[in-house]
Amino acid sequence: MNDEPDYNLLYETAENQAGYFTATQARRHGFSWERLSDNVKRGRFLRIVRGVYRLAHFPGSAHEDLFVAWLRTGPHSVISHESALTLYNLSDVLPGKSRDHPPHGLRRRPGLRLHTNQLRPEDVTNRQGLPVTTVARTIADVAIAGLAKEHIAQAIIEALNRGLTTVDELATQAVYHGGRARETIQEALSEGFSHEI
Repeated sequence: MNDEPDYNLLYETAENQAGYFTATQARRHGFSWERLSDNVKRGRFLRIVRGVYRLAHFPGSAHEDLFVAWLRTGPHSVISHESALTLYNLSDVLPGKSRDHPPHGLRRRPGLRLHTNQLRPEDVTNRQGLPVTTVARTIADVAIAGLAKEHIAQAIIEALNRGLTTVDELATQAVYHGGRARETIQEALSEGFSHEI
């Protein structure tokens, strides 16, 4: 660990995470527990939950719970399923627990529902500073997981109307995953769009 904390490196790390950072990330940049506490007392850092902080000059996110979940599961995790639908504002279904696709071998975490599916690079994007499955992948995931068809149809129509995905992207995910994803996506598309999968 460095003798002196490197504020520039910590700010660079936090800036790429909408101002949020973990105590572990801070330690990598030379911040001891005492230095973190001192910066919290001085109002430079805000302690969000144990081990997760935010730079005070960054505004809080409406999705702070997702930042906390993502930072706790590790930088290679991705927000997915109902939590991703919420992040895209595509559903009024409230996720029971935050859902992440964590890196392989990660142990369970309280309050999180973790998935270990393999994600292709094209299945992941960034939204509001968070890594998240694409809209088309998210819809396939919730279809496979058994979300009610009316909620999936609502999400598809809203996503297409807002230009968040395309019929072709949805069709690609439906074909790739098959089964319930294909059936549910096809049914939703056939009700409002003429496209065969």
